[in-house]
Amino acid sequence: MEYDRALNIAPDMPSAAELQSICHANRGVCFLKLEKYDETIKACSKAIEINPAYVKALSRRGEAHEKLEHFEEAIHDMKKILELDSSNDQAKKAIRRLEPLAEQKREKMKEEMIGKLKDMGNSLLGRFGMSVDNFKAVKDPNTGSYSISFQQ
Repeated sequence: MEYDRALNIAPDMPSAAELQSICHANRGVCFLKLEKYDETIKACSKAIEINPAYVKALSRRGEAHEKLEHFEEAIHDMKKILELDSSNDQAKKAIRRLEPLAEQKREKMKEEMIGKLKDMGNSLLGRFGMSVDNFKAVKDPNTGSYSISFQQ
């Protein structure tokens, strides 16, 4: 890739930092077009490390995170863009689109975790002729805490 050559030629000096950042971000967009999203994230992260205010690199990294369903990370990048440029409509639209997806993913992960915990609980309780279904959890609406009762 030509950007790799440019990075090898660019001197490792503060005056060349902007050029290095641009090369890393451009490598990132190439990887994005090749659907190599992990490589996109690495390249754009390097560009952002050099230039934390590089909006294009944040945008490309956010897009790669979205493609990998790393919605929280994509939202983080979009919010960083808005910190740098509060009028960025693309970032605003992306956040509105990504927040419900992030919530769905959190709920799905929570359900999977609860399922695994139930399976583990059933394997332990099964030795005593019980299951997690013998226990009922009731949420207190005032405190948000749960009380657990045993049912036969």
